[in-house]
Amino acid sequence: MFNRIILVGNLTRDPEIRYTPSGVAVATVPIAVNSRFRQGDEMKEETLFIDTIVFGKQAEACTQYLNKGRTVLVEGRLRERRWEYEGQKKSKVEVIANTIRFLSKRESVESHDTEQIPPEEYTDSEPF
Repeated sequence: MFNRIILVGNLTRDPEIRYTPSGVAVATVPIAVNSRFRQGDEMKEETLFIDTIVFGKQAEACTQYLNKGRTVLVEGRLRERRWEYEGQKKSKVEVIANTIRFLSKRESVESHDTEQIPPEEYTDSEPF
């Protein structure tokens, strides 16, 4: 079996961090991925909203350097979570990130901003 996904998208809100009882950082990085396709004579656009789950030092770096609107490349695997809420079965597909690359915005590179520049890539495995 093979479960691998690579996405490039923009953060829809700032990352949220929490810690496991053993102290491991876990961040949720919500992204929107746009796809364009032709349907007949029209160009259509479709947006997929998906949460990316990041662990360890990578999670801490995401909350420190990323904010809403920032572009990232995420490589990882898909996971489906299932639960029941008020008698209804719910499910959600999310990405468990192996690698997250912070893609620079062209505008900030051209204007030579003096903001702190994050590392290009963090790799961390999930703790369990």
